[in-house]
Amino acid sequence: MVKHRPLSYLGGAMQFLARFSPFRAIRDLRVFLSYRQPYELGFLALAVVLTTAIIAGLLHDSHVERPYQRNIVYAESWPLDRSDAEIRAQQKIDAPIEAKRKAEQERILAERRAVFKRYDDKLNKWGL
Repeated sequence: MVKHRPLSYLGGAMQFLARFSPFRAIRDLRVFLSYRQPYELGFLALAVVLTTAIIAGLLHDSHVERPYQRNIVYAESWPLDRSDAEIRAQQKIDAPIEAKRKAEQERILAERRAVFKRYDDKLNKWGL
């Protein structure tokens, strides 16, 4: 009875890859390019340059450095036995500050809405 050696799962792939050589690949590329017309080589170079420029531009544009902003939230500690008058007095002090913060937030949102509306109007004008 003849026993066969078990095949490894990479056995076929390794034999296939053994035929590849970088020197053969360069020689094949040179032979291929030698049969091309000069205008074809010019367009090949132009296509490579444009593709590289577009990819480099996209990679450069995709990097956005975010500024570090500390977001510290302070919580006030109030005594448990404070009166309603003290609570109302503190609310009167805090109300203008909160109103100012909300007005600033609303102003920023209104500016953002206006920018999006301009883009939407342009797209509607173009029929999109």
